[in-house]
Amino acid sequence: MEARQKTIGMIGGMSWESTAEYYRLANQLTRDRLGGLHSASVLIASVDFAEIEEFQSRGEWSLAGAQLAEVARSLETAGAELLILCTNTMHKVAPAIEAAVSIPFLHLADATATAVRAAGIRTVGLLGTAFTMEQDFYRERLRGHGLEVVVPGEEDRALVHRVIYDELCRGLVGEESRAEFTRIIGLLADRGACGVILGCTEIELLVGPEHSPIPTFPTSRLHIEAAIAASFS
Repeated sequence: MEARQKTIGMIGGMSWESTAEYYRLANQLTRDRLGGLHSASVLIASVDFAEIEEFQSRGEWSLAGAQLAEVARSLETAGAELLILCTNTMHKVAPAIEAAVSIPFLHLADATATAVRAAGIRTVGLLGTAFTMEQDFYRERLRGHGLEVVVPGEEDRALVHRVIYDELCRGLVGEESRAEFTRIIGLLADRGACGVILGCTEIELLVGPEHSPIPTFPTSRLHIEAAIAASFS
């Protein structure tokens, strides 16, 4: 008999476009696992991304961390038994969130790295916001799992960042941007990447396996797959 599912707390809204995908996948995976009319036991706290983006642009990460830590505490108080943060970039403040709660926090980069290693890949490309691609908080977490990380050149990093904020976070999915991402992934492959991490949850709205010359690792799906597995353990 399947164990009772623990309630998953989701810190979302960054952006809500990808949080909606997290929610959809959580319920789909639970139904696939249990059948019938089963759906996931989930609590979602969705923040105003405009406020978080202001903290990002001003480099006020401690304030962003404090806000998300408070959200995490509210989810634990409401009954969440494990916690996920439905965004790659804001894992920069994961330590503040982990310190605020007593329930397990499932780090997105750990779930992603586990999948990359399971595929037998050690050199992987990384696409995401400029914060994710350029700062150490995410790349070093991946390197801690024994991965070599390759990121695009400066101009292409700027392009990827712009498309995320100006298009994907606003629900705009364009063929021209998709072609640019495919081109950039090709350049990462030329530099030795044997796979590419779609290290911003919104990128999965634009890039699928059919748009990449190398295997893709969609972080939203990998994260929620790990969360669902943990919720039944």
